[in-house]
Amino acid sequence: MKAIVVTDEAAGTAGMTLMERPDPEPALNDVVVQVHASGFVPTELAWPSTWTDRLGRDRTPSIPGHELAGVVSALGYGTTGLSVGQRVFGLTDWTRDGTLAECVAVEARNLAPLPGDVDFAVGASLPISGLTAWQGLFEHGRLRTGQSVLVHGAAGAVGSMVTQLAREFGAYVIGTGRAADRQTALDFGAHEFVDLGSEALEDVGGVDLVFDVIGGDIGKRSARLIRAGGTLVSVVGPSEARPADGLAIDFVVMPDRAQLDEIVQRVRGGRLRTNIGNVADLDDAVAALNPTKRVTGKTIIRARS
Repeated sequence: MKAIVVTDEAAGTAGMTLMERPDPEPALNDVVVQVHASGFVPTELAWPSTWTDRLGRDRTPSIPGHELAGVVSALGYGTTGLSVGQRVFGLTDWTRDGTLAECVAVEARNLAPLPGDVDFAVGASLPISGLTAWQGLFEHGRLRTGQSVLVHGAAGAVGSMVTQLAREFGAYVIGTGRAADRQTALDFGAHEFVDLGSEALEDVGGVDLVFDVIGGDIGKRSARLIRAGGTLVSVVGPSEARPADGLAIDFVVMPDRAQLDEIVQRVRGGRLRTNIGNVADLDDAVAALNPTKRVTGKTIIRARS
């Protein structure tokens, strides 16, 4: 099969290569999926799991990408709940070869059925962004109706999902980002927008929940905005500052079939829009994943038409 591989951590996305790799074999409780579309997060190439297995051993050449939508082509021993020919989408294991390929082996429990009226590209754009937003807001942030939420990167792939879900659940949403992102964030449902380049973050006043995808100085300043009993949720590692009278939680997104179904049903019903910035074929993936200009939204790679 054709796949994108990486062998040099220092080279980053510039070190990606399209090459032939052996077809994957399903392990116990796995399925093999013919990948139709795959999502990619550039920070994957800074994750230790991209380069080493669970025992710390080098596993290069690695196939990156952990979001997929496709069709089940084979079942591993003991696999239940899915069938050959079924449309699926989901999130693959961090320490195994990923989805920037024509096929991938993945644990069946990490996948959910993809309804026939949802495009594969849309399905592939949902797992990391959607699950990160869902888990950060509801599991870790314990969002309640009427609370205020500060969403950093509100025009991005994750931030736009956070903005929409928070608004659906009755929160007052303040988005942040660059000046050029203002209208996009407002279109996704933010009530207000703060241009981090020219406007004072502190002017938003106190909030109940901060969803941080930036970290650093922005994360530290955000901690001071948390009201008593509020929460700073981070997906970029432990916060350098903690709220004076609240919680600071960092987390790594986890696969969850039930949550994937909640997310895709909202997409089908028009309550949730995905944020795709660019779509390219697998043959053109290296160039697409090394853009010469800023892309807002997720880049999707199609392995099949």
